[in-house]
Amino acid sequence: MTDEPAAPAPEQTEPAKTEPAKTEPAKTEPTKTEPRKSEPALQSEPAVVSDVSDAHALIVEGRFYDDIQNALLEGAVAELKAAGVSYDVVTVPGALEIPAAIALAVDAAVRARIPYDMVIALGCVIRGETFHFEVVSMESARGLMDLAVARKLPLGNGILTVNTKQQALERAWVSHLNKGGAAARTALTMLRVKRNLSHVS
Repeated sequence: MTDEPAAPAPEQTEPAKTEPAKTEPAKTEPTKTEPRKSEPALQSEPAVVSDVSDAHALIVEGRFYDDIQNALLEGAVAELKAAGVSYDVVTVPGALEIPAAIALAVDAAVRARIPYDMVIALGCVIRGETFHFEVVSMESARGLMDLAVARKLPLGNGILTVNTKQQALERAWVSHLNKGGAAARTALTMLRVKRNLSHVS
């Protein structure tokens, strides 16, 4: 009996090492939240006053040159009628008397409880050979400004200060520069401004 050679021992193989899959943690973007804007509280806007047809106006005219004054008055009255505004006309000798006449008429209207809402001054000063032109022009303008500011009075200054009568006519005629109408429009505008500002707290 012969000895058979022993079978070789099976080779021992190490199990293959499998690396665990590396999974990166999911990146989460931080949620961006817009800051909440607080809505402003709704504020009621006061109504803008444009209709002044309930107003009562005073026109004071210095009637030194009739033809010029007629044209100035025509333009002013047309604007007041277009706005539906009632008016009174007071006539004085010249431009220098206009501020005093306005003060007297405004006070009388207050006493009668029918106050004027606006005033229009109409007149004409034409340059001559003396310093009288400067006195009348500047003092009448100063008097009107003092009245408007002190009494908070809507006022349109339609006193022409010119070098020649032709310049005055071109400014007075309704078909030309219509300074009487412009003075009335100014007074109407200032009245609207006054009424609108009365709503401001």
